[in-house]
Amino acid sequence: MKTHQIGSLEASAVGLGCNNFGWHIDQAQTQKVVDAAIAAGITMFDTADVYGEGRSEVMLAKALGSRREKILIATKVGMGKEKGGGAPDYVRQECEASLQRLGTDYIDLYYLHQPDSATPIADTLGALSRLVEAGKVREVACSNFSAAQLHEAAKVGTSKHFAAVQNEFSLLERAPERDGVLAAANELGVALVPYFPLKSGLLTGKYRKGSTPEGSRLNAGKDSKFAGMGDALLTDQNLDTVEALIAFCEQRGHTILELAFSWLLAHEGVASVIAGATKPEQIRGNVAAAGWALSDEELAAVDEILAG
Repeated sequence: MKTHQIGSLEASAVGLGCNNFGWHIDQAQTQKVVDAAIAAGITMFDTADVYGEGRSEVMLAKALGSRREKILIATKVGMGKEKGGGAPDYVRQECEASLQRLGTDYIDLYYLHQPDSATPIADTLGALSRLVEAGKVREVACSNFSAAQLHEAAKVGTSKHFAAVQNEFSLLERAPERDGVLAAANELGVALVPYFPLKSGLLTGKYRKGSTPEGSRLNAGKDSKFAGMGDALLTDQNLDTVEALIAFCEQRGHTILELAFSWLLAHEGVASVIAGATKPEQIRGNVAAAGWALSDEELAAVDEILAG
């Protein structure tokens, strides 16, 4: 497993998204997934205070047991709070709550989960810096930030600045390239940590034109939490692109899953690709998928496919 720097942290190139813990899988299955991730060399475990309404943090802590020191825990604050999610008192309060649920006395990477228009970023970074000074957090980060917001945060005169930005980024969602987030992150020395690298499974190869697996997330019933997701993602344009990418990969002896991870990691500044899992075999597949060293010619060919 390759590693990359996120500030002072050395993170595995593939990280485990823990958003399924306490929501889609129980403690026993969480244990299997965490064990498989550690065995595969994953050191970055990414959770949040809102995942499973706090259960994700609790279940991750239980699954890790005495192995906590061997891994990096990233968690987040502020999602779902329309205003004040970055307010200093709230950040301090929620950090303490996360520490308790995680059963640890420090968080390796602490994210502001979304921008807070009601709180000056200097105030939020001030509170995060004090958490670092107190030894409760090692590095601080942000999620769902724009390029302009990254630049604004970088000008703040606090002792700590964002070491990472976590935004959606994949073969089918290239916003960080278009909106300047990737360029801004590289300019500022901020690591980019993509989430949803598989676009809700669309880039795994199991969704093909004319064939959508029954009971899958993108073929969920109207009463499911995922109702309507398939309508938004399983478009003719997306499926045509997926078919073209699959053909490209097969011609080179690879899979679209390999392309999904390796293409992201080919971008300068991408440190750790966060992918969720509900089964150990998904962990092993994701880790193995990160090993394709794409040539400049292959990257150009992918760009041509994605351009339509």
